[in-house]
Amino acid sequence: MGRFATKVALYEELRPPYPPAFFREVVQRLALGKQHALIDLGTGPGLLALGFAPYVGRIVGVDPEPAMLAAAKLAAARASQALTLIAGKTEDLGDDVGRFDVVTIGRALHWMDREPTLARLERLVAPDGVILVCASFSVMDGQNPWLDDYHAARRAWSEESLWSEASSARRTHRDLAGFFRGSRFHAGDEIRVEASHEVSVRDLARRVLTFSSSSPGVLGDRAEAMLNDVEQRLLPLSHDGWITEIVATTAQQVKRSSGHSA
Repeated sequence: MGRFATKVALYEELRPPYPPAFFREVVQRLALGKQHALIDLGTGPGLLALGFAPYVGRIVGVDPEPAMLAAAKLAAARASQALTLIAGKTEDLGDDVGRFDVVTIGRALHWMDREPTLARLERLVAPDGVILVCASFSVMDGQNPWLDDYHAARRAWSEESLWSEASSARRTHRDLAGFFRGSRFHAGDEIRVEASHEVSVRDLARRVLTFSSSSPGVLGDRAEAMLNDVEQRLLPLSHDGWITEIVATTAQQVKRSSGHSA
């Protein structure tokens, strides 16, 4: 059983969403159409792959976690979308998978072994293709006044070593120039869409369970105590148990350059 097996359903339900407006904006900006093929690396339950599926042609999702692939398969069936799923790591993909006009990577880049991933991307991305490193997160510019208390609660219940790992993951996502340094890829423009939605205090507390540092497997029988503690911290900041969340969804474009970067 993989490290994400205990949180598949929670992850799909509770992480900040990629709204339909995000996919429409990316498709419009990149002029994507049915002639384009897309592969989603670290697809998880298929959120990115299925979000783009109505707009492009061939869709492939790759993930090493069987439970995530099972969730993606069910989601594709519910959406009546064709989705080819491959079990395994990005680094281990064979050349027979082909080349793609769009390569999407969501909350997965930090799990990939850098050097073999870069080598695989060289063969995976079509000559005029683009990599989209995507993220969806609560805006941290003061528009979500409950967020500091929420992060304090998360840290209080997280396993310290895994919290440090999660911090490293956030740095990897922000430092794309560093990840792609020495390759023929370079970070370009960012596509960003902000949207608001209402989320219950209970669901925000349950979202803590979707992180590797505070998953059900880590918390064990402390999970219910964690849920109660986070709820009590957030209830004074809510309106009848509901909180407005401003979510930013981003797609950082990474394109191939003509020569090696320094």
